[in-house]
Parts: sequence; structure tokens; C-alpha cells
Amino acid sequence: MSAVEDRLAELGLTLPAVVPPLASYQPAVQSVAYVYTSGQLPMVEGKLPVTGKVGAEVTPEEAKELARTCALNALAAVKSVAGDLDRIARVVKVVGFVASASDFTGQPAVVNGASELLGEVLGDKGVHARSAVGVAVLPLDAPVEVEIQVELA
Repeated sequence: MSAVEDRLAELGLTLPAVVPPLASYQPAVQSVAYVYTSGQLPMVEGKLPVTGKVGAEVTPEEAKELARTCALNALAAVKSVAGDLDRIARVVKVVGFVASASDFTGQPAVVNGASELLGEVLGDKGVHARSAVGVAVLPLDAPVEVEIQVELA
């Protein structure tokens, strides 16, 4: 196991299998020293644990946990093309999409779930630029979707 996967285990987390694509795309692609993931839904064992809009059917706290799951799924996608998570030199960018009720404005706090997980797992290599965007709806009525871009050593 890699040092990153050892750290995941210390946190009580297991790297999941890569979530299969829902349409015509790849979960992640590598271009020279960078890996770009597709948007990762908070799938657990092939299913969404919760659906709906944040601020309506889904609480911000639930959504933050779902964003953590998205980030974990993104790391699995990175490993699928990089071969080893220890190759990550740094997370460059995180983009989080939050399916939001019309009056919900807490998207940054929700996407913190993904950012915090990356920091816990990767330390300083997990510090990144980020966007947190509210949207009307996401695939499968998911509450949150996260994509990451990483630079490899």
C-alpha cells in the first residue's frame, strides 16, 4: 500500500473502486504531469446514499459529508490512471457543484467537505485553488459533484 493509502486507513477510510462512467467519458485522464477527473458523484457501492437539493431535502451537514465521498471517489479515479497516489505532487484545483434550493447560499461550506478530506489525506499537497458553484440539478438528482485536478511528481 502507498503512504497515501496508509493515511486513508489511519483515518478509517478505504479507497473505493472507481465509479463507472454514467455516460460517454472516462473517470480520469492524464495529460503529461496532470490528472483531471470527471465530476465525481457521492456514489457508495454503486448508489447515491441521498438525493435532492441542499437546503431543501438535504441538510448542509449531510452535503458536506457527501462532498467528502466525492473527493474519495476522485482519488480513486486519480489512482486508476496514475497507478499510485504517492505520485501526487499537489492538488491544483477542486471544483464543487452543489444542487441548491433557490435560497441556499452555503455552497463553500459544503465543498469544504472535499477540501478538508484532501488536506487530511495529503497534508500540504492537498492545498488547492477551488470553485464552489450552486446549480439547479445534478445527474441522478445528486446533491453534490466534485472534480479535481492534480499534478504528478
